[in-house]
Parts: sequence; C-alpha cells; structure tokens
Amino acid sequence: MTAIPADLIEKLRTAHRVAVLTGAGISAESGVPTFRDAQTGLWANYRPEDLATPQAFQANPKLVWEWYAWRRERVAAAQPNPGHHALVTLEQRIPGLTLITQNVDGLHRRAGSRRVLELHGNLFGNKCFRCGKPAETWEDTGEMPPKSNCCRSWLRPDVVWFGEMLPETALRQADASARECEVFLSIGTSTVVYPAAELPFTALRSGAIVVEINPQPTPFSPQANFVLPGPAGVVLPALLAALD
Repeated sequence: MTAIPADLIEKLRTAHRVAVLTGAGISAESGVPTFRDAQTGLWANYRPEDLATPQAFQANPKLVWEWYAWRRERVAAAQPNPGHHALVTLEQRIPGLTLITQNVDGLHRRAGSRRVLELHGNLFGNKCFRCGKPAETWEDTGEMPPKSNCCRSWLRPDVVWFGEMLPETALRQADASARECEVFLSIGTSTVVYPAAELPFTALRSGAIVVEINPQPTPFSPQANFVLPGPAGVVLPALLAALD
C-alpha cells in the first residue's frame, strides 16, 4: 500500500480550499474504456475524426449518433469505484473542494459529488447542433438523431469534440480553483491533454501543494510536491484513512 506522508495529511486537515483534477485513469478502474479503447468491433474501422468532430457529424449524423448511443450503453453499465466514493467523502470533509474532471461519463455525480466541473461535457447530455442550447426533451419521431425543439436542428451529444473549445465558464472556474487552492490533487490524468494539463502547473505556480496520484509517472511527476503511485481506488481510500 502507498505510504501517505504525514506532512501531506496535516496540510489536508487544515486546508479550506482544495482542487481535484481527474482524468481517464479513475474511470478506467470502473471499466470505462478510453475513447480509442472503445473503438472495437464495428467501430474499429473508424478513425476518431470520423466519429467525434463537427465535420463528421455534418457528414453522417446518424453514424455519430449511433456511436454515442453505443458508448452511452457501455458507460451506463459501469459503477463508481472506491476512488469516486472517496472523493465524495473528501468533499464532505472539505466544503471548499472543487472537483474538475476531464471525463464525460458522469460517474462523479453518480457517486454523489456535488461541485463538479465537467471540462469535456457529459456523455448523457444533448444539445442543439445549431445553437448549442441544452436539450432535456424532444419530440420522438423515430429520426436518428432527433431534432431539437428550439431550432429543429439535429441534437448532438453535449461533449467536446476534437477541434472544439472547452466550455468557457467551466474552464474559467477550473483555472480560478487552481489559482486559489491550498492543495491540488491530480488523479488518473496523463497531464498531456491541454488546457486541462496546465491546471496542476497553475496551482504549483500559485503556491499550492500539488499531489499526483497515478499508477505511472507523467510529465508532471518531477514537478509534484508529492507523488502517490497507484490506482485512485486504492490510494484515495488510504488517504482518507490517514486523515481519520
């Protein structure tokens, strides 16, 4: 088991503001495949550009809609793991905790986390392709994809596709959390996908104690104040146990 440094525990006990960034690693522990790992069977014949860009959707909206319907079905079968649940408990202990995630699977919210910034959107949400307005209901005419109520344009998954900007409000709030926190936890992320990968560096420059939790070293590892090697589902419960 990963040893938890006593000075890190003391810092967490007294911290009022904590920021957490999670990546694909914590979801993989629940059996959620990464985007490319999900391209199996029929979908192995397609490139990411064929399935996850605005241009691909315009060219073949039915294909893209079916791909995301298949992904949603797989992700819906996954369950939050001990790492997700540990972050819920940590949020309850530290009211000033902000959870920033690159994942689109919604597992943090399903586990019970309340203050979640989803930088890449949510796989289970939909929005109008033309105006971007979120859509919770629509007329079921049997079309794939269905049409929005606002513009009568196609509905698309409310996720960030390749070549698209991250949601401005979520990114701004994430950056502010990184600048203002006392402790920053980087969990299960490779720190190579920007702009999210910049957040732990921002926290470090702003004077926060930055902790990396990941089974493998990343480009950020040499900069982190603490590196706790291992899966989130093991390290985070150990961290909570040490806090108790």
